[in-house]
Amino acid sequence: MKHHIVVLGAGYAGAITAGRIARRLRSDDVRITLVNAEPDFVERIRMHQLATGQNLTPRPLADLFKDTGVELRIGRVTAVDVDAKTVTVDGTTEEHLPYDTLVYALGSRWADQGVPGVTEHAHQIASRPGALRLRGRLTELTAGAPVVVVGAGLTGLELATELAETRPDLDVTLIARGGLGDWLSPKGRAHVRKVTADLNITVHDHTTVTAVEDGAVHTATTAPIPATATVWTAGFGVHPIAAATTLEVTGTGQIVVDDTMRSVSHPDVYAVGDAAYALGPGGKPLRMSCASATPAAWQAADAIAARLADVKVPKAPIRYFHQCISLGRKQGLIQMVKADDTVTDRAWAGRGAARYKEFICKGAYWGVAKPVMYPVRRRKVTLRAAEAIAA
Repeated sequence: MKHHIVVLGAGYAGAITAGRIARRLRSDDVRITLVNAEPDFVERIRMHQLATGQNLTPRPLADLFKDTGVELRIGRVTAVDVDAKTVTVDGTTEEHLPYDTLVYALGSRWADQGVPGVTEHAHQIASRPGALRLRGRLTELTAGAPVVVVGAGLTGLELATELAETRPDLDVTLIARGGLGDWLSPKGRAHVRKVTADLNITVHDHTTVTAVEDGAVHTATTAPIPATATVWTAGFGVHPIAAATTLEVTGTGQIVVDDTMRSVSHPDVYAVGDAAYALGPGGKPLRMSCASATPAAWQAADAIAARLADVKVPKAPIRYFHQCISLGRKQGLIQMVKADDTVTDRAWAGRGAARYKEFICKGAYWGVAKPVMYPVRRRKVTLRAAEAIAA
């Protein structure tokens, strides 16, 4: 019987893992099933572009995985039983998928952080449906309408600048809990300040949002800020399914894994992407990002293939090089960082940085479409290794 590998989620982490495993193991030995709620691959790092009216190229998963041997299941994962080794999928009918090895890559979604009114009155761009709903709302707004973006991390910065550049007729406000770009180098902070000023974005630094209502955002330090549309980008949370299992998870619901992305409590389960709690350089947790998801997927796929083939497990340290921020289509910022994601004084800003960020976005998709960069010999699964993992 074939060893059945089930991958949950076809975002960057899950799609890369599935494709890379398929290119490292023989189809005669393994069956790979990829489960995803949507039939298309979603370029999540472009959701701010989709929300502001730009049309993205469709990426059907069926085309991506054609002739790879990866089987697609379109449906929503509703439960995982790591003791019975089954996954419940709600598609056209409810299905219970058994597995020998599970890759959990359900990613993250927006989190309201317990702030009243966010769920009822704010938009989000953590998903394609959310970005499309915001897109529809923005088309209804007339000149002068106030739009408030809450959260000035990478997502908030990219959305606010993209929106202000695309719709200069709107009154865009960006609310930052701390100082705007306070994690960046002095050069990086200065550039972010200049771009937001040039785009006429109103910035509220050191401001805590206490409530969101229809038509206004309330803070602890200012009068209510008018908002015909509010967008919440103040943090992400993981899907609650893992926390409902017997897997060892953190207080936030991330699956605790070792340096091969393998669950520390269940050796037949791997977690990659935002759903995983993995330690990187300096013992710091990897941040939720595409920059973490891609190398983590490589590590997990290579570890699974090696263990099934009963060969030495390769271990490639996961490290960071830079943070790439688009500030509209014309401006960008490339903030150089140390291996542990600590910023350095080096930063690259301007139109060239914007072009480089676009190159990185295209490269991220290329990594999904072409999960290996060189020819590899597909290894044969050994019965001894498969039985050991399944036990």
